[in-house]
Amino acid sequence: MNRLFRKFFVVVWLAMTGSIALLFALSALFGSPFDEEVLNREYRFALETSAQVVQTDGLEAATNLLAAMERTGRAIPISITAIGPAIDCSNTNENDLVRTAVRDGTCYQLMIAGSAQSVASKTWPRMVPWLAALLAAAAAAYWLARYFITPVEQLRFGLRSLAKGQLNVRIAHTIGSKRDEITSLAHDLDITAARLEDFRVAQQQLFHDVSHELRSPLSRLQAAIGVLQQNPMRLSAMIERMGREVARLDELVGEILTLARLSERDNPGFDLQTLDVVDLIREIIEDAGFEGQARGIEVRYKGVDSFVASVNGELIYRALENVIRNAITHTKTGTSVLVTSEVKNKQLVLAIEDEGHGVPEAELEGIFQPFSQSSTGNGRTGFGLGLAITRRAAEWHGGGATAQNKASGGLRVQITIPAGSASK
Repeated sequence: MNRLFRKFFVVVWLAMTGSIALLFALSALFGSPFDEEVLNREYRFALETSAQVVQTDGLEAATNLLAAMERTGRAIPISITAIGPAIDCSNTNENDLVRTAVRDGTCYQLMIAGSAQSVASKTWPRMVPWLAALLAAAAAAYWLARYFITPVEQLRFGLRSLAKGQLNVRIAHTIGSKRDEITSLAHDLDITAARLEDFRVAQQQLFHDVSHELRSPLSRLQAAIGVLQQNPMRLSAMIERMGREVARLDELVGEILTLARLSERDNPGFDLQTLDVVDLIREIIEDAGFEGQARGIEVRYKGVDSFVASVNGELIYRALENVIRNAITHTKTGTSVLVTSEVKNKQLVLAIEDEGHGVPEAELEGIFQPFSQSSTGNGRTGFGLGLAITRRAAEWHGGGATAQNKASGGLRVQITIPAGSASK
């Protein structure tokens, strides 16, 4: 909140500074608003003093007093007039400009020359400081209101759009080039909307892909049933074919459920065991090497002899098996698949390299998405869920999975597995 705090502080400080500057400017142009108040008090004091001198010491003493004031440079325009016998003083109204005094049976009237003060003249000295503060506060409030009302309205518009499901709305560009917490909030709202839109697109694509993958074996099952209805003599062959399709459906549903559970980070439902990950790797390599013999493919391992970690054995097994079997499928006939490992910062770093055609650079990240298939593949060999499960299983354990093309040709997939799971 530092940037917003600074703006608040600067605006209020400038407003107060402006009010003080305005007060000084008015004082320089028209005199200090307090000068008149001081002068009025000085006049009233001199008038009251002169009246007392007239009453106690006589007219001559009062005249000498006024002459002495004039010699000091503080001439006060007081006139002294005899208006009649002493009884006349009781009929004279006194105010700030008029006083009466009785001396030797004569009523004297003392008056300050000039017109009486107006209401504005009396209240002006008291009004100016408050008026300056009021103007400064009004200016600061106006600026702050204008500064906040537009972005707040834009934020409300963005939130209402999200509530209505309009995830393509963006508001950060409407706020301008401001750099404060409100602008950051608008950018965060845009990022949230973009992520939600990506999730919605991914969900729609997932539904489409799942329905497509389910439709294919179901269509083949339906076709087999139709063949059986037309030719019951082919029962044995059709039952075998239906069994393969049911197994394929079961495998697909299992992988979808695994992927769904891996997406539930708060409650994934996977238990952890302490085991040697390298033992799992050797077991997978042995099974995969046996399958690769038909195409003359050798699966080799090079790396550490042991790495004990707290992991879910089933997830790690499936994650590694998916990558290694995928490498065997795409490597060229008569070549090899190399599995290497090393320990860095208490993490096991595995690399699985094949000697196939690789993957286009634009598709390297996409191959980890559900139901994705590389454009270089020679026909579909699975559901496109293997690498997605691999990455999410690694991430669930606190690691990760990436892919890159080798300079000599082929694909290199790297998987990191921490010794202690981050999800515990």
